[in-house]
Amino acid sequence: MEILSQIWSFLGLLTVLQNILPTQLLSVLHSCYESIQDFFSPYSYFEIPEFNGYCGVDVNDLYRHVNLYLNSINSSSTCPRLTLSRSKSSKSISYTLAPNHTVNDTFCGHHFSWTHQVDNVQDSVEEKRSFTLKLPKRHRLELLKPYLEHVTARAEEFERVSRERRLFTNNGHGSYESGWSSVPFRHPSTFETLALEPELKTQLMDDLTAFSEGKDFYHKIGRAWKRGYLLYGPPGSGKSSLIAAMANFLCYDVYDLELSKVSDNSELRALLIQTTNRSIIVIEDIDCSINLTGDRMTKTRNNHSMHKKNRHVIGDNAEDNGRVTLSGLLNFTDGLWSCCGEEKVIVFTTNHKDNVDPALVRCGRMDMHVSLGTCGMHAFKVLVKNYLGLDSHALFDVVESCIRSGGTLTPAHIGEILLRNRRDADVAVKSVLTAMQAKILGADMDATEGGHEYDDMARSPESIARRLMESPDNWPEGSPEKKKKKEGSTWEKNVKFLVRLRSLTKSDSGRRGV
Repeated sequence: MEILSQIWSFLGLLTVLQNILPTQLLSVLHSCYESIQDFFSPYSYFEIPEFNGYCGVDVNDLYRHVNLYLNSINSSSTCPRLTLSRSKSSKSISYTLAPNHTVNDTFCGHHFSWTHQVDNVQDSVEEKRSFTLKLPKRHRLELLKPYLEHVTARAEEFERVSRERRLFTNNGHGSYESGWSSVPFRHPSTFETLALEPELKTQLMDDLTAFSEGKDFYHKIGRAWKRGYLLYGPPGSGKSSLIAAMANFLCYDVYDLELSKVSDNSELRALLIQTTNRSIIVIEDIDCSINLTGDRMTKTRNNHSMHKKNRHVIGDNAEDNGRVTLSGLLNFTDGLWSCCGEEKVIVFTTNHKDNVDPALVRCGRMDMHVSLGTCGMHAFKVLVKNYLGLDSHALFDVVESCIRSGGTLTPAHIGEILLRNRRDADVAVKSVLTAMQAKILGADMDATEGGHEYDDMARSPESIARRLMESPDNWPEGSPEKKKKKEGSTWEKNVKFLVRLRSLTKSDSGRRGV
């Protein structure tokens, strides 16, 4: 009881002194007390306020990084109380340390602790927030800088992975403050679901990984930290799906640039400046967007003819005034303005690589050329796994024979057939097989010559089956098969091959009881 009474007496004395002594003297005494405590303490303390300075306007970026870092290390295992939150645009739950609580951390065998300090500002509803870092005093000089670098790197990686990605498109007002409009990017495509051959898939993933981790390397060799990819192949070969998979793999935003909405080269540069780091800039169908890839010799002759007629028209700039030119696009991809910002990927797509101006796709602009075409056997199995949930099927050997014989189809075509028949796996695989047989027979004519007939055959597996079982002499005059028969022995070999495939399919159906 005597000890308690003495404590109460001491506290009462402190209260009286606090009311009597001037505020300046109390501050000096408090500073002396903290200095004495720091002198005898084996730890050093560093405060990281939420704002820089005293105005409360300039946000302290290190405070934000610490907050993200504590989210990334799963503080719930070491801290008994956390503050949970979730924004409308995010599915993940984020948490921060509750006011005046501490979480422990380790780095290089040493123990650290973070305390979230929250104090009320006198005569205000605002709060003063800060993080206090405690670390061993003996090692503070060699630990502080590398530990904060570790915190920053971990926080940036966590922010890159966890933040909501956006899909941007230019709105035709690139010269203003914001020439881009955006929506959430939630495309589900990944490299696991892409119908690509394994060698190409591995090559792309390794190249993207090396690029995203190559900041120091690019700076060392004196190159802008950017990479260019040219994706070319027929329609339906998966170019857009590959771009989405690249964005999901790197966790980058996507900027879909529509060149027809860009008025001139100045607006094109303004749009480039407004893009963020860690982004993919996409120009689809580069050979069709605007007239950039025409014959340069023809263009030069036209300019020379115009120069004779009008002395005020001088060369290329006068002809192309008021629109995007090839020169402007070249500078966009590899000029001085292309190095504004870092960690950017530029992707061009085209259905016809030969129609693209060689200057656009040279090394340094388009560093990697990716050919996408029809499905091989591995890509076909990936599609069957995605759509039907099957790892194997009795007709896979027959499908592989068709692929080797030239009956390959694009991923989009196979995907549509599997989607349409996804309720019955056997019917789905047979329908794909029928479409492949139709292509071998030559029923897949150009759109102007009966492309719809090919699609109808793919919808009806029995249409080809009946034709295969008939004698070629009984085929109607004018039919694609009759025309092909007249061309020579190659057609007859294809027919015999498909008849054998048909017999294999029938025997397999008999064994399975289908």
